[in-house]
Amino acid sequence: MGEYAASEQPLDASGMRMAVIAGRFNAHVSQPLVDGALGAFAELGLDAAEVPVYWVPGAFEIPLVAKRLASSGRVDAVVCLGAVIRGDTAHFDYVAGPCAYGVSQVGLETGVPVIFGVLTTENEQQAFDRAGGSDGNKGDEAARTAVEMVTLLRTIQDKGR
Repeated sequence: MGEYAASEQPLDASGMRMAVIAGRFNAHVSQPLVDGALGAFAELGLDAAEVPVYWVPGAFEIPLVAKRLASSGRVDAVVCLGAVIRGDTAHFDYVAGPCAYGVSQVGLETGVPVIFGVLTTENEQQAFDRAGGSDGNKGDEAARTAVEMVTLLRTIQDKGR
């Protein structure tokens, strides 16, 4: 029995229908993540101008918009981006976990890849490091993951497995 991995072939986003959702809260971190995702899509053959970006108030609101998009039949994948930075209050605990869980559930319920690119960091420096700093750009990684997942799911569908 063969093994299938989309990563074994060059990623190609040509013709894919992608959407990005980004949290406005901590937009100084979210914007570079969005830029990274759109740059990756363009590098992989998708016109970034064709990728809608939906800005929501914060990470907590991402799953609802993701569900609407994933259920619409108009997208092949949804990339969710934002930043939840731990602070002096319990805000982090009430937002990070529910956001991650909600994003995961949307993908499972709809069968559409919904990629979690929301940074959950201890401090602002860690967020900057992951939004184009010393640790790369997680928006870029999330976009590439979306393309890989769409490719893999299409392979599974085409092979009838």
